[in-house]
Amino acid sequence: LRTHLFNAGSPTPSIETLVHAFIPKKFIDHTHADAILTLTNQINGESLIAEALGSDIIILEYVKAGFALAKAAADAYDANPSAKGMVLMHHGIITWGETAKESYDAMVYLTTKAEKFIAEKTKNLSIGKSAISVDDAWSNLDIVTPILRGLLASESDNPDKGFNRMTLIPMVNDEILNLISSDKGREALVTPALTADHIIRTKSLPLWIESLNFQNTDELKSQLSAAIDQYAQDYDAYVCRNISRMPEGLSKFDPLPRVVIIKDAGVLCAGENIDAAIITKDITLHTLRVKKQIAEMGAYKGLSEEHIFDMEYYSLQHNKLGSNSKPLDGETAIVTGAAGAIGSGICRGLLENGCNVAVTDLKGENLDSLVNELKQEFGNRVIGIPIDVTNPDSVSAGIKKIVRTWGGVDIAAINAGVALVSSLKDMDLNAFRRLETINIEGTLITLREMAKHLELQGTGGDIIVTSTKNVFSPGATFGAYSATKAASHQLARIASLELAPIGVRVNMVAPDAVFSDGERKSGLWKEVGPGRMRSRGLDEKGLEEYYQNRNLLKAKITAEHVANAVLFFAMRKTPTTGATIPVDGGLPDATPR
Repeated sequence: LRTHLFNAGSPTPSIETLVHAFIPKKFIDHTHADAILTLTNQINGESLIAEALGSDIIILEYVKAGFALAKAAADAYDANPSAKGMVLMHHGIITWGETAKESYDAMVYLTTKAEKFIAEKTKNLSIGKSAISVDDAWSNLDIVTPILRGLLASESDNPDKGFNRMTLIPMVNDEILNLISSDKGREALVTPALTADHIIRTKSLPLWIESLNFQNTDELKSQLSAAIDQYAQDYDAYVCRNISRMPEGLSKFDPLPRVVIIKDAGVLCAGENIDAAIITKDITLHTLRVKKQIAEMGAYKGLSEEHIFDMEYYSLQHNKLGSNSKPLDGETAIVTGAAGAIGSGICRGLLENGCNVAVTDLKGENLDSLVNELKQEFGNRVIGIPIDVTNPDSVSAGIKKIVRTWGGVDIAAINAGVALVSSLKDMDLNAFRRLETINIEGTLITLREMAKHLELQGTGGDIIVTSTKNVFSPGATFGAYSATKAASHQLARIASLELAPIGVRVNMVAPDAVFSDGERKSGLWKEVGPGRMRSRGLDEKGLEEYYQNRNLLKAKITAEHVANAVLFFAMRKTPTTGATIPVDGGLPDATPR
């Protein structure tokens, strides 16, 4: 199949390609319709399918996906070419036609018949109403999710990186909470995957956790750790029972769950990156609804453990996962002051390397336009959050929103800051206090809230503070900015001392003369530029050239350069904390000592 691709760089075709190709019709539809799986995954499933769909359908017993299934499907079609479709037990349904509409209409016709049959046979058992509200469930997840995300992180082969982290997507609504809290919840949901296709995304079984103490963090962490350890032991035992079936060249996969069902909280879906987590979430939602229907109608019957193992450890099945990983896959960052030139450059650099990024700044058009711009290019790896870094509740709420979106935060780029041009003798005290509040207190509050979160998560992390060359080489009439940024810089150095024991690295980047990031102008230079241009008799272009020519390398400093320095720390190229990278083209007076 790979040799027949029009583009050799395209993804490897599905192992079910030949299943479709061997059916001699021009158009094929293949789905895992909820109604069909509700019937195939029950005791006496074949009888139920036959009763629901009648003679219009071919029923094919379960066959492992691949060439064997393709041959079996072809033989079954040849034996009954007048059928409207084919149900693959524990798998899905295929329809066909000489036109796309004919095939599609057959799919709608057969699945609708199945839905009507289920409606007639369902016992209409009352699942009951959860004792906990959606708001309270979210509150419980707020404390559970970062702890669980830390426990699901696996140790990296690279000691500098530390951990391979997961992206976690929560699912919380009345439908899910009612199902989890019902007497049939665990019995219905802790059962094998609906189809073998799902196993590489979700594992065969979810992890069920109940009776958690949400009020005591230490006990909660112990309970979650014990639950994951037990799941891993059970998975190892499953592999040992089936080790004789292990294909040559493969070894045991990680034993960690991909779906975690937590009573009184909700469901968490995990993936190595955001795309994988979204697929896990979509499959899980589909699975919960089907298993609920089955619980109301009959008794669940999944695939045998042997069939499950054969598909989980099927190398061709794993080809669809791809291997285009990026250095920061699975990592999540928050960038403060993102709507300025340097902030937008940092966001883009992180996103280009696979990171999920929470783009934060004061509410307004500058933030909205940047978020929209980045979403167009990077899609669901971008969220925008209005945050006032001088307000602890605002920063805390921002981190909570990230946890509710992606499970946690690993990297903080503390970039929010403002400038003021004034001599000391003319300086307005309230204007100075404004810089104190934003540049110093904003840094302190963000450091403090991130420290709390990273300690809870328990897998270390990285904090990179945007400092400035003015910390080392201050300028006249720039005392307020130089002094407050020096205090911010010192706070970061103290944080590097205090947070190292929990694996958190704190470093600084010190740029100079970054005027813009594309069309996005620097807020600092909006403040500083006009006065500098007047004093030197230069226009904007001339001022940029002046600053470029004063550094040793005669380099124009860009937001991308600053982002590269942030990435050096975020990617942990060296075991470094408490350090500063100058991004200034070489200014001897500003070299950190």
